Amino acid sequence: MSAKLIQGNEAVVYGAIKAGLKFFAGYPITPSTEIAEMCARELPKVGGVFIQMEDEISSVAACIGASLAGFRSMSATSGPGFSLMQENIGYAIMAEVPLVIVNVQRMGPSTGIATAPSQSDYMQVRWGTHGDHPMVSFAPFSVEECFTEVIRSIYWSERISSMVVLLLDEVVAHMREGIDIDSIKNVIEIPNRGPFPNERENYRPYKVDKDKGAKLPPLGMGYRFNVTGLVHDELGFPVEDPEKTKDLIKRLHNKIDAVESEIISYDERFTDDADVIIISYGSVARSSLRAVRELRKNNFKVGFFRPITVWPFPSKRVRELSKRIKKIVVAEMSMGQMVLEVERSVGGDCQINLIQGISGELISPDTIYKTASEVISR
Repeated sequence: MSAKLIQGNEAVVYGAIKAGLKFFAGYPITPSTEIAEMCARELPKVGGVFIQMEDEISSVAACIGASLAGFRSMSATSGPGFSLMQENIGYAIMAEVPLVIVNVQRMGPSTGIATAPSQSDYMQVRWGTHGDHPMVSFAPFSVEECFTEVIRSIYWSERISSMVVLLLDEVVAHMREGIDIDSIKNVIEIPNRGPFPNERENYRPYKVDKDKGAKLPPLGMGYRFNVTGLVHDELGFPVEDPEKTKDLIKRLHNKIDAVESEIISYDERFTDDADVIIISYGSVARSSLRAVRELRKNNFKVGFFRPITVWPFPSKRVRELSKRIKKIVVAEMSMGQMVLEVERSVGGDCQINLIQGISGELISPDTIYKTASEVISR
């Protein structure tokens, strides 16, 4: 494919198919619908299956079933649909079923404004389903990253045997940029599941090290085990043993903690001499980067930090930066959600200022420039 204008949502599908996507179940919802439409057209060409379900919770259920059958699976939605998915998200996390969900954020609460951008699902991604659970989520800010980060999402869902969220917003999903996806380098290779032992009779998929994910053989290969959302033993059958319960919940977290340094990624620029750093993600980070470049032209010592992995949050690096700068400006399209993670990471080492974007419009570079220059001057 030569370079052409590609939409963010389209790049997600190209990337997912590149990563071996073979099953998509979903329900149309603005501003993610193009992902479903394109999967309906493109998946059959590679031997895959698209199915439109009756709602979002059943979409995740279908993806769980397809994943258990050995097919790389994905669904896509927006805020209202993501809310409906939560029960089965929890099921996938507890049963350790590899699965990717794309959440293209839009203005809320409730139906909100279907075509307006927002970043107010940030905390829901981490805490949306009940119980103690881990979460991995990546947030691209360009069309090319929509391609590469969905591949990385599928990779990590398979590697840690868990659900992963690709977190977009309406601006990133619908903007177009000229890219040649065939020329994108450093695309992560995704290994097949397994290998699994030849001895099938006594195989226990949940009998793994305390910092590893379950190893679920595709159904139909002759391995017998149970899949449940209940606390379970090594064969997947429900238990109420306090020690086994504690060990399972800890392992669900440990399997991510053990590879956190590999999962976490961020984009950091102009921080060596910075007195102030602007932190943002997704489409707002594009405005922030423009504002930082303009501020530096006018001799303001301002740096730029963008979490690409938004969960787990790159707390260690933010903490390191906070010890040698004076102030942080957080810009996000919400009343303030990611700023809470910044505050937790910084722990009072420097002043934090928030730019809220709650009008249903992208925060402009001018707004960020004005606020940052005022913060610097105080």
